[in-house]
Amino acid sequence: MNVSTHTRPSRKAPVAAALLTFVSLAALAACGGQPAKDAGGSAPATRTTRFTENGVTVTLSVSDWHASQGTLTAVFTPEAKGFHLYSTDLPPTGIEGVGRPTAMAVNGALKARGRLTAGADVRSISVPGVDAPVPVYPDGPVTTTLPVRADTDGDATVLLGYASCSTQDGCTIPVSDHPVHLHVTDDGPAFDAA
Repeated sequence: MNVSTHTRPSRKAPVAAALLTFVSLAALAACGGQPAKDAGGSAPATRTTRFTENGVTVTLSVSDWHASQGTLTAVFTPEAKGFHLYSTDLPPTGIEGVGRPTAMAVNGALKARGRLTAGADVRSISVPGVDAPVPVYPDGPVTTTLPVRADTDGDATVLLGYASCSTQDGCTIPVSDHPVHLHVTDDGPAFDAA
């Protein structure tokens, strides 16, 4: 008896592979560059926004939104190397007029449900002509978080403040109460899509 160990390849395998490739490419093409539209046909609102003013880029986002509560996060990034931001605990007018606190507050449909905290350690520096040490964060970006809640749907405003300085290059003009507007719905707060 002659038994062949040679098996004939199935035509089903190449057809299945080609079909899988086609479906994968179609799915990738569907993901290309255009923002998703909501049911009403307009671009959806976003949970992240950014602006740059007086040498600092601020990226503001909403996260962990559940049961009308969540977290606002602001990342303050000096544009130039060697610049630092001041502590969130600095008095509103600085120490002997030097510095301004890194600040974030909310009003309107959003309310703070805790204190603003920073994800960086505070260090003290000596400034010529100032008797007290001045609390600052290390040079570079600083991430702050503020727990918030929504009492109702509607408009809200985030107010941001900061100043950046360098021991070599001096300070930028402080920013006080820079407004960022958002809208609160049952899905949570969102910044208008650009």
